[in-house]
Amino acid sequence: MRTGNPTLNERTFQNQSGAAADGAMTIQGAVNKTLLLLGMSIATASYTWTQFIQGNQSFAMMLGFGGAAAGLVFGLICSFKPTTAKITAPLYAAAEGLFLGGISALMEAKFEGIVIQAVALTFGVMLALLFVYKTGLIKVTENFRLGVAAATGAIALFYLVTFALRAFNIFEMPYIHESGLIGIGFSVFVVVLASLNLVLDFDFIESGAAQGAPKFMEWYAAFGLMVTLVWLYIEILRLLAKLRSR
Repeated sequence: MRTGNPTLNERTFQNQSGAAADGAMTIQGAVNKTLLLLGMSIATASYTWTQFIQGNQSFAMMLGFGGAAAGLVFGLICSFKPTTAKITAPLYAAAEGLFLGGISALMEAKFEGIVIQAVALTFGVMLALLFVYKTGLIKVTENFRLGVAAATGAIALFYLVTFALRAFNIFEMPYIHESGLIGIGFSVFVVVLASLNLVLDFDFIESGAAQGAPKFMEWYAAFGLMVTLVWLYIEILRLLAKLRSR
């Protein structure tokens, strides 16, 4: 795998290789579509946020949970059928925006100013890692890819198991979700891991453009990058919440 992101791996471009009627994928095209998806997420997040601030907390939370469920569905469809990315990627971005707006408004009500900090850190990390990647300060070797991919898979499995245990009230994982040193250390580790996935995503998109992937893969690449950015933002928000709780 070229990246720990489950939506972006080397086989994706291999399976979709070949000339396309509307041209080949470009880095600029992927960047443009990523910006478009970001704009859509911000727009829908702003709507949920506004509803929460105006006192419609229940409606805002309903939008948030609905957005999370819809985002999961659209994300799975896009992951298994990349040719639908032109439709499913924008739908995923819009749905995730509803979810992020709800959870952000909820966290802002508890910790004033936390959202602007999380947003600034998310984009700051992205730009910083893009800089170090383009300047060659971080070398994307095969061992680096495999290490990040393995760690990402382990975290995904851990989250899945802990969610299932909590949902059925079987077992509550101690310390990890609390504001103690162990909980903060765990969040720092996950934030670093999500950040490293951005580096692999940049490398993956660049490789796809170099291989002449079909044009529609720009949408799919933008979708994969959005998945990482959403994950990074949520983990930074959680980390800041733990720090503020202390």
